[in-house]
Formats: sequence, C-alpha cells, structure tokens
Amino acid sequence: MEEKRTILVASNNKGKIKEIKDIFSNFDIITLKEMETTLNKKLEVNEDADSFKNNALQKVTGLAKQLDENIIVIGDDSGISIDALDGFPGIHTHRWMDADDHTKNLALLEKLKDVPEDLRACHYTTAIAIADKNISNVVEYSLDGKVAREPIGTNGFGFDEIFKLDSGRTLAELTSEEKYAISPRKKALEEIKKFV
Repeated sequence: MEEKRTILVASNNKGKIKEIKDIFSNFDIITLKEMETTLNKKLEVNEDADSFKNNALQKVTGLAKQLDENIIVIGDDSGISIDALDGFPGIHTHRWMDADDHTKNLALLEKLKDVPEDLRACHYTTAIAIADKNISNVVEYSLDGKVAREPIGTNGFGFDEIFKLDSGRTLAELTSEEKYAISPRKKALEEIKKFV
C-alpha cells in the first residue's frame, strides 16, 4: 500500500486545520506547532508581501525549503477589505491591531459608525498556496458582503461576526454546513487540491 504523503498546514488555527483535514482526507495533516516539535526547531515563516496571493505563496515556499522533499506545505492568507476604508485592513487583517478578534471587530465598527448602509461593502478574500520542492501554486477566491452595525452570532472566528451577507445574516450566524457551502477558503482548497 502506498504511504500517505504529509501535508504541513502553515497555521495553528483549529478552524482552518479542520477544513483542510476534511478536504485532504487521504493525506497525513500536521500543524506548524507539531512539525516544530517533531523537528525540535523553530521554522521561519515570512508573510510581508503586498497581496493575499503573494503572502500565501511566500509562506509556503519559504517553509518548503526548510523541510524534507516529501512534505507538501499548504498555507493561506485571508482577510476582510472594506471599501469605505480604502480596502483596510486587507492583508493586515490579522496584524493591524494587537488584540483579540472581537476587540478588532469593535474597532472596525467604530471606524464605520457614521457610514451609511449602502457604503458598507466589504470583501472576504482567501488565497491558498501549496508548495513542495517541485511545485508551487496559489489560488484566490472572494465573497462579497457588508459590514454589519454590530457583532452578531457565535459560530465563527475572525471577522465572521461583522460580515453580513445579502440574506441579512452574518457569517457567524450560519451553521458550519451553510458557511462551508459559500466559503472562499473551501473553494480555494478544492481548487488547490488539483495540484497534488
């Protein structure tokens, strides 16, 4: 029987890892933390490029160079871009403020407190990259919505509680199945799977 290839997920985010495990069920999935424990060393992860795609690609190609050639690396860069804030926070979604997700969401709502409903458009973008010693590819998908007036819902992470869909519900109000059906991350993962 052929041995399963290992995929290193360049993240320790439980939500992201679960999605990857679901889609890449015929691979051994290992997290960044687990890989560092196995190798007994800290892996360098760089993410300072100018776009979601380039950040994701930079992350996985950099990690692939540090690892055994039989290991595939998958990584992503995701974020929310708000039109009324000229695309902010965009690629800086996870780093623009040293605080938990809920606190960051409240700060974004404060910035938008005087912005009317028709000008609250936002976009959830996910770029997923894959690399090993021989391949590197990246795909990107987006979901359009509006920034809600207040955080609503508990079934999510990141900016889910303030990302409102056309239905009037936020991503954090959806069941896991409903969210999965429209998830840019799921679409990108399904697409990137074609490269392995």
